[in-house]
Amino acid sequence: MANFQYIALDAKGEQTTGSLSASSEAEAIQQLRGQGLYPTQVVQEGKGSLAAGKTKTKAKARGKKSVKKAGTGKIKPKVLMIFTRQLATLIDSGLPLLRGLTVLGKQEPNPVLRSTVNSLADSVQTGATFSESLSQHPRIFNKLFVNMVKAGELGGVLEIVLTRLAEYMEKADKLKNKIVSAMVYPLIVLFIAVAILVFLMLFIVPKFKEMFSEQGGELPLISRIVFGMSENMLARPAVLPNIVWIFLIIAGLFVLLKMWTSTKGGRATVDALKLKVPVFGDLTKKSSISRFSRTLGTLVTSGVPILQALTITRDTAGNVVVSDAIDKVHEAVKEGESIVAPLQGSKIFPAMVISMVDVGEETGQLPEMLLKIADVYDDEVDNAVTALTSILEPIMIVFLALVVGTIVFALFLPLIKMIQNVDGGA
Repeated sequence: MANFQYIALDAKGEQTTGSLSASSEAEAIQQLRGQGLYPTQVVQEGKGSLAAGKTKTKAKARGKKSVKKAGTGKIKPKVLMIFTRQLATLIDSGLPLLRGLTVLGKQEPNPVLRSTVNSLADSVQTGATFSESLSQHPRIFNKLFVNMVKAGELGGVLEIVLTRLAEYMEKADKLKNKIVSAMVYPLIVLFIAVAILVFLMLFIVPKFKEMFSEQGGELPLISRIVFGMSENMLARPAVLPNIVWIFLIIAGLFVLLKMWTSTKGGRATVDALKLKVPVFGDLTKKSSISRFSRTLGTLVTSGVPILQALTITRDTAGNVVVSDAIDKVHEAVKEGESIVAPLQGSKIFPAMVISMVDVGEETGQLPEMLLKIADVYDDEVDNAVTALTSILEPIMIVFLALVVGTIVFALFLPLIKMIQNVDGGA
């Protein structure tokens, strides 16, 4: 027998915590249900910890803050994932949907989500279906979420679909974080290099220049270049306005780029470049394939019709080139053809993916095969990010060393020559 800690809700929706002994997690949940409780979390002692409980006191304290209107704000994927998993657990425990929404609305600390959940509960209470209620908040619940819930409602497996949604969001968020972490590292090192360069040019180099000017003599070329750059930065009556102008120009170019990428042609050009850029292009392609496979596989597994699933996958692809390829697949399936030929014609999907999809179609296990492809490419992205980080680290360190080393060399080379001249004269 093992000890399990739990967080559960009673018939009135009040949250309670405690511990009990059971041979397994399933038996612990059964015991709690027998006591009239609806468990939201059950964790074996020593194998994890319960998430911070959202007690009524905390909810009230946070409730004093201003609350946005339902659906007018954005919610982080992790917050939405936790809500989805909790709702799935409550429904699986036997709690009616309306009751589950009411309970989660009371204990939700996020003001935007709390307001939205309360709005969902009101909508369901007036007779609307859950999917119809979700569709009223498109900024929070996208087409994928709404259509999967609709399929779950029609099939009577809403709790299973919600669990799949939570797993999908969790894996998608992990994949996004891995890619972002790979991009952030070189930017941080580059910022540090620029900061060090500016500091040396404005405060250290002028002192050496003054010292060498007093000594006289011809300076080496590299020293003259560094001293000239420092002099140009300091000679102007306003260094700060120059820096401000530089930032304004960069900001203006960024705004123009955003405006251009918001057009159809600009977005298509940028997305095509993302797939072709060295090193990062391969990473982008792998993440796009993973996203396509997991989205389509999850939708079809949940009971969403294939044509509707392809439309949703196309709209949530995140890359115009991939979206166009999925659109061709949609047209092929609409005409009763196989999805293999348009996938192969797009030249985005590797031979392994096409072969696995082909086998999935022939055996009638396409959804399962798509999810396997997604798992494979999740691992590929993970390995690619790890390899990219391991390559970037020494490159950026060498770059930083070259920047600082060049300036230090330019400062000390004349000093070394001065010492040599003094020793020679002695």
